[in-house]
Amino acid sequence: MPQKTALILGATGVSGRSLLTHLTSRDDWKVIGASRRAPDFRTSAEHVAVDLSDPADAKRAFADLKDVTHVFSTAYVSRPEWNWADHRLPNITILKNAIDAIEPVAKGLEHVCLLQGTKYYGQHLGPFKNPAREDDPRHMPPNFYFDQQDLLIERSEGKAWSWSCARPHVICGLALGNPLNLISVLGVYATISKELGVPLRFPGKPGAFETIYQATDAGLLARAMEWMAITPSCAGEAFNITNGDFFRYKHLWPKIADYFGIEAGPPQQIDLVTFMSDKTELWDRIVKKHGLQDNPYARVADWNFANYAFSNDWDVMSDTTKCRKHGFLEFIDTHQMFLDQFDQFRAAKIIP
Repeated sequence: MPQKTALILGATGVSGRSLLTHLTSRDDWKVIGASRRAPDFRTSAEHVAVDLSDPADAKRAFADLKDVTHVFSTAYVSRPEWNWADHRLPNITILKNAIDAIEPVAKGLEHVCLLQGTKYYGQHLGPFKNPAREDDPRHMPPNFYFDQQDLLIERSEGKAWSWSCARPHVICGLALGNPLNLISVLGVYATISKELGVPLRFPGKPGAFETIYQATDAGLLARAMEWMAITPSCAGEAFNITNGDFFRYKHLWPKIADYFGIEAGPPQQIDLVTFMSDKTELWDRIVKKHGLQDNPYARVADWNFANYAFSNDWDVMSDTTKCRKHGFLEFIDTHQMFLDQFDQFRAAKIIP
């Protein structure tokens, strides 16, 4: 019988889906996924439909979840038109509403594990201290990661439950309709390039092609978050969680082009939102031609995120010494991760 019950907030996103898949494969977990929409994939997990921005709806959805022992918060609210300050209130609100709803009900609550990222260190603002360490000082607010972590510190004080924070970078995994999915962006971009008969050219800033970057496999992140949630020494701590290696796009790009059977061209910076805005009909033809899932073009790739992801012309590095010292020793070859995940998207008939 399951000894622990997980409530996963944001269960249909890249990280939430991977966590759902991982924990349901374990014999000692009962898993409940919480999200606005039901999972569009097979899972043995229970699902509760909830709008976490609505405190009343959160209390309704969680009213009977008395067995929950661990909460994993992977939910994230974003809009293309928002600046960084605009993200603050919606994201602190969804976490607060979730805690307000589950804490009075789940008397055996043991731990809340919060998903953050390297924006905690100001990665989104420009060059920052590299490699980033968990005890680096905070940058000038606003930053909703600060607000969420401070909320957990305050709410857990004197309570039986503890908290931890995971700080990955560019989470890569199988999911659609998520605004932060680099694998789907690259897969769709390469597929369209091939269909048009043009070389695969890096579309971001020239400097971003050369700088050091990192990524986090969603499966590795899921295993790390489970470890954080059940390891006593992780209580009250934050951990950088990445694949453990670094890469430069200039070395990765020929491998991606080779995977899709096209030529790798020289970098050419373009605004992907503009240049990919007229490709809906082309994508529909590709779907029909290759018998792919009939996913709307807007759901398979977020070009606003792509513009951002390919614009970092400064090094992005996280120090993962702390998680290794505490006992999490997993690592993944990032070059191979990209190819393996393209295989997953092909098997799911999302790309040809």
